[in-house]
Amino acid sequence: MAWTRYHLLLAFLMVITGSINTLTTKWADRIESVGRDGDVRKFDHPFVQALSMFFGEILCLIMFNVLYKIYSRRADGSEEANKFTKGNRNFNRFLLFIPAMCDMTATSLMYIGLNLTYAASFQMLRGSVIIFVALLSVGFLEKVIKRQQWTGIFLVIIGLVVVALADVLTKDTSGEDFGRNSIITGDLLIVLAQIITSVQMVIEEKFVHAQDIPPLQAVGWEGVFGFLVLGLLHIPFYFIYVGPPFSNNARGVLEDIVDAFVQIGNNFRLIFAIGGTILSIAFFNFAGISVTKEMSATTRMVLDSVRTLVIWMFSLGLFGQHFHWLQLLGFFSLIVGMFMYNGLTLTSLYLKIRQLIVGVRYRNLNEEIIENMEADSPENNS
Repeated sequence: MAWTRYHLLLAFLMVITGSINTLTTKWADRIESVGRDGDVRKFDHPFVQALSMFFGEILCLIMFNVLYKIYSRRADGSEEANKFTKGNRNFNRFLLFIPAMCDMTATSLMYIGLNLTYAASFQMLRGSVIIFVALLSVGFLEKVIKRQQWTGIFLVIIGLVVVALADVLTKDTSGEDFGRNSIITGDLLIVLAQIITSVQMVIEEKFVHAQDIPPLQAVGWEGVFGFLVLGLLHIPFYFIYVGPPFSNNARGVLEDIVDAFVQIGNNFRLIFAIGGTILSIAFFNFAGISVTKEMSATTRMVLDSVRTLVIWMFSLGLFGQHFHWLQLLGFFSLIVGMFMYNGLTLTSLYLKIRQLIVGVRYRNLNEEIIENMEADSPENNS
């Protein structure tokens, strides 16, 4: 399938906002602040961060309603033509309940795992979701994955493994010191989260394609369900004592939302970090579900893996990671794998870029011709 400019915009938006989301989440994990007991500790509140993620998704529903009101007031059918509002708006909202629960579970597990292992391992294991989505797409969506696509997926996985190997060889210097049991537990939680995420993606593709649900509306309702359910779960979480390494809050419980708000109030940087998470996840989820609707679930997962490159580049300067030549090799394998999956070769990529540049040049030339014709018209000369 040929990518249009709209597809390229969605891909760019998904990679950039997804990178910002991961970086702000990790930034919040590393920020120290005074808790409710007066002690200074890092912001270890994965379920609060997951709750903020769902609040960001609710913003998508608000934006959808605002855009729909604006276009519907024109009374010219704009709401049926615009990409953000067209589609079946009167679907059964509970169709998105199961994807929302998958999203809630996977995100919570990933945030817990991120606190138990290194950022490099976190990024590598997130890439494993590609193979799970491909297998489920074949089994439940009756898709046929071509040999070249399987090769591309394999190269993506190899690239992520090489990057993780480079991080191990350079002995991650982010300042975090985890025990072996902690790392294994965190890695297993992240892999389990990817299996759940792949189920979510395939369910979304099946229902979004079948129901033609507007992306903003779909993301928003998933946010509503996730926010309500996870918000209620904070009540039992407040009384479940787990201790380290699964908890580092003031009371040693699974989640202490009061301690989280006290820490946020005592360090303004946490406000920016959580705010960045909320805004970036709103745009990231919209772009992600739009990619699923316009292209496929596996394409969404490949693009999601590409943001590892962006995150690694910023992590070199922000989180104390050291450069290793294996990282370049790994990212090269990652990008080549993405191109192969999408049927792109160096020649076809060059032709696409050249066609895009030529199209922009001719469009600007046509605009100049129209302006000159209007300037030379008899009405303007009179």
